[in-house]
Amino acid sequence: MPEVVESYTKVIIFQLKSKEYAIPVSQVKAIEKVEHITRVPNTVPFVKGVINLRGVVTPIIDLRTRFDLEPVEYSEQTRIIIVSLDGMEVGLIVDSANDVIDLPDKDIEPQPDIVGAEEAEFITGVVKMDRRLLILIDLYKVLNPEEARENRGEGIS
Repeated sequence: MPEVVESYTKVIIFQLKSKEYAIPVSQVKAIEKVEHITRVPNTVPFVKGVINLRGVVTPIIDLRTRFDLEPVEYSEQTRIIIVSLDGMEVGLIVDSANDVIDLPDKDIEPQPDIVGAEEAEFITGVVKMDRRLLILIDLYKVLNPEEARENRGEGIS
């Protein structure tokens, strides 16, 4: 009988509000504490500004604003997840970054039909783990520079 090899996707789990989200570790460069963010005029509302991260100017996106969630004060748990996508590095502000886990690919279900969910357009799938529901994020849609230009006449990079 042939051996069945299970494939896994290693993800970083982070929180926004009371929900848990996941992005592939392969797209994550670093997780940083929130530092001074320099505001950039005439950018879309979800672009909070830029930071100087080890000599590299990095745009910062507040995922709460991007997902139309109410804003909160940054806390000791607030993190900036630095992601890299097609050579573009961007920081994502999240409430907290919790775990790194291996998700069995067979457990990833397609995006559910969520009516009225703010972040629905950014979801690629969901995973049910014990009592947890992890929402997989499509960074291509979150970081969509064309949409940013349409919204404000500017890009995020």
